[in-house]
Amino acid sequence: MGTLITVLIIIVCALLAIVILIQNSKGGGLSSGLSSSNQVMGVRRTTDFLEKATYGLAIALLVLSLGSSFVTTSNKVVDEKQSEILDKVNDAPVSLPAGMQQAPAQEGQE
Repeated sequence: MGTLITVLIIIVCALLAIVILIQNSKGGGLSSGLSSSNQVMGVRRTTDFLEKATYGLAIALLVLSLGSSFVTTSNKVVDEKQSEILDKVNDAPVSLPAGMQQAPAQEGQE
């Protein structure tokens, strides 16, 4: 799940960068190139679309980032619980049946 969100974040970032670079702060950019009268979308409609796309992608990036933080936080909690369980298991004394007890090592033998 974390990998999917990360890939979506990268895609949204790339699209956001493209949409921002298409715009021009002084009214140029893609909007000025589409100003001819035979275009389906006029200059104002193109500017509105790019503005709405910028806001939409920025909101999507915010939501995905927050979602990513929740996913990674929940994984950390699971990892902490697993490590606590493993610590308890490793600290527990192990008792072997009587026939399987190890004989004490004798001195002088290797």
